[in-house]
Amino acid sequence: MSAPIDDRPVRQLRLVVEAEDYEAALAFYRDVLGLPEQAAFSGGDGARVAILDAGRATLEIANPAQKKMIDEVEVGRQVAPKLRVAFEVDDARGTTERLVAAGATEVAPPTVTPWESLNARLDAPAGLHITVFEELRDLEERQTLDGFGTDRLPDA
Repeated sequence: MSAPIDDRPVRQLRLVVEAEDYEAALAFYRDVLGLPEQAAFSGGDGARVAILDAGRATLEIANPAQKKMIDEVEVGRQVAPKLRVAFEVDDARGTTERLVAAGATEVAPPTVTPWESLNARLDAPAGLHITVFEELRDLEERQTLDGFGTDRLPDA
């Protein structure tokens, strides 16, 4: 059983990305991908930042074998750097088309994975390698598939 949100020691995961072309990156992630702007700040010397709401955040920790397997399933070869950003969307095919039209490079088209999601890979603004994914089954259904489980340590 998970603790109530008020008892969690971490309140938010925020990924901070330096973008050489700030305007292009902001337009891509905010206007095309559809991440609502939560706040924006500016400072001296042209300093600017926009905080975009990406919904619920998770941190996915994968060992090298899992990273390799995911690349093989989604792309057919090793392509991802150590950091890959994944966005859950309602329509992976439509989102992929919009992002490519807005300047992303498709690395692999939407592909159904063994864990029952539809995943596409793209190289996107600000030097990010991203996945857009659409869940084809709910979590309860996916947990019955081979390879699903938990690494949660038993209570001490």
